Amino acid sequence: MFSKDVVRYHHGHDHDHCHEHTHTRGVEVENKDEKTLKILLLHWVNHNETHEEGFREWVEKAREIGKEETANHIEKAIEYMQKANEMLIEAKKHM
Repeated sequence: MFSKDVVRYHHGHDHDHCHEHTHTRGVEVENKDEKTLKILLLHWVNHNETHEEGFREWVEKAREIGKEETANHIEKAIEYMQKANEMLIEAKKHM
């Protein structure tokens, strides 16, 4: 039997996903959590990529108003976000 669940994320938007119910309570929870985690890992990477676009825009704006150090720090944040995405992708490979 399949049921549809809504997964609420910290940004307030919902994602529907289905999961299979099993007869063993512990297995049901484990399967649900595993499927939810797979969805979250991909969601987090996609979400970070949308932030990266905005960050790059503000790097340019910071430079335009003479805030080079600010721009440099935002660029460093982009690098860290890209590294975080690499780690999230690697985590998903181990699911």
